[in-house]
Amino acid sequence: MVRICFVCLGNICRSPTAEAVMRHLVAQAGLEKRIAVDSAGTGDWHVGDPPDRRARAVGAKRGIPLSGTARQFTPADFAQYDHVIAMDRSNRDELMRMAPAPAEKAKVRLLRSFDASAPPDADVPDPYYGGPGGFDEVFDICERACRGLLDHLRQAHGA
Repeated sequence: MVRICFVCLGNICRSPTAEAVMRHLVAQAGLEKRIAVDSAGTGDWHVGDPPDRRARAVGAKRGIPLSGTARQFTPADFAQYDHVIAMDRSNRDELMRMAPAPAEKAKVRLLRSFDASAPPDADVPDPYYGGPGGFDEVFDICERACRGLLDHLRQAHGA
């Protein structure tokens, strides 16, 4: 089983969107028994909250529901995951500071690094303080990058 955790700041917008999109792609590929998907945030202020209603609305509109409750990523989580996928450079840097050893640091990548059309070190923009269009943009970005991530996992892990 390959285990992935998507990580953003509060675990209510970007990382639950990536989690839902990746779960959908994994299910479409029939790989649910080979790839496990989760999400978390580097911050703790939304712990226990559901995904943002605007993110849920975009997912519902596209037939990919967002579920779960926000939780905070901790250093102990590195032992649970093979891949820790950050939504932006700030969260990537926080994860790198949090990683207990070089092996854990090697698990951390930016989501958009799996999108061949994205510029180097591209972030998934945080839609929280913007309008509803930002949530559609995040969904589109997550879909492109998660397709690339799934291709990567197939090659790297024979999934």
